[in-house]
Amino acid sequence: MTDRTERGRFAAENSRLRAALAREGRLLFFGAVVILLLAGGIGTFMVSRNLASSDLVAAREQIEQLRTESQGLRRQLADQAAQLTATNAKLDDVKAQLEAINPSQNVYVLNPNETRIVADGHLTIGLVGSPGNESVTLDINGKQQAAFAGQPIAVAADPSANCTVAVQSFDMFKAAVVASCAAAKPK
Repeated sequence: MTDRTERGRFAAENSRLRAALAREGRLLFFGAVVILLLAGGIGTFMVSRNLASSDLVAAREQIEQLRTESQGLRRQLADQAAQLTATNAKLDDVKAQLEAINPSQNVYVLNPNETRIVADGHLTIGLVGSPGNESVTLDINGKQQAAFAGQPIAVAADPSANCTVAVQSFDMFKAAVVASCAAAKPK
């Protein structure tokens, strides 16, 4: 009986030991799972942080490159604006010179045997026949006059206006005439 009691006691201790080991094993298993989860979370955080860090570095490099390009484009735009301003100034100067040579205001193109009322109604100008090789014949307010290119003709249309007529250019088929009137200066 002692043997049985001892076996029973040994079996009871053995089962308590197993139960204690089973509880400790579960705790150990849960502890290992928690440690693995923490290690996995920390590892994932570190890996994603390194990836994000490299992305941030690449983004900063890209931003710096874009800033440099932007500054270069701004300088180029300023240079082009200065060139455009200079070109516009040259164009205005050339226009002024051309206008001095060939005024477009008060320019009238006359065909052979055509008459026009010009200079605000102060003058009646007509081209008599076809232009010749060196001159044209103009009828200005009923008076015929031969004129060369560039020759100004002073006309006293009425007491209130002094008028000037000049042949700008001519060819076989037409003549370009500049006619303008200014108020007469009081005496």
